[in-house]
Amino acid sequence: MYIGQKVRLREYRKEDIEKAQKYMNDPEMRRLLHPGIPYLYTFEDEEKWFNELSANKDVYNFAIETIKDKKYIGGCGLNKIDWKNSVAVVGIFIGDKEYWGKGYGTDAMKILIKFVFEQMNINKIKLNVFSFNQRAIKSYEKCGFRKEGILRQEIYRDGRYYDDIIMGILREEYNIN
Repeated sequence: MYIGQKVRLREYRKEDIEKAQKYMNDPEMRRLLHPGIPYLYTFEDEEKWFNELSANKDVYNFAIETIKDKKYIGGCGLNKIDWKNSVAVVGIFIGDKEYWGKGYGTDAMKILIKFVFEQMNINKIKLNVFSFNQRAIKSYEKCGFRKEGILRQEIYRDGRYYDDIIMGILREEYNIN
């Protein structure tokens, strides 16, 4: 368990599966996270994902839980690790909209960054974010990420094309407290 100011990152639990499925099937969440056609996840899809969590050595997933009331509100983790080049690709979501725009995602990302740099000896963390997700971009910038590239008109949403922004942070840019 890793603790920040507002949230802790913990293991996923069976009791999280139903809420995770609800979060992933929310139309606004799917719009912000998935580049493809927004098919719905079944309970069995989430259960299969949960059962395979510990089987993959290059993927690390954490549930995000509020410190105050121990409520599961989302997830984050490492989606891919390039051990040779010391680069990790991360992702995050806050599924409970009550916690959007209140610093919970930023706190969780700061904890994840600390874990990656201080425990895994990774040199660079990167992520992708859609250009219409300005709230996420601001959060990532607060955590120290910089825009590194733009895949122009890569994402089709709501009848038009948007950019896919690549952001990254290097170990040397990370301020270890």
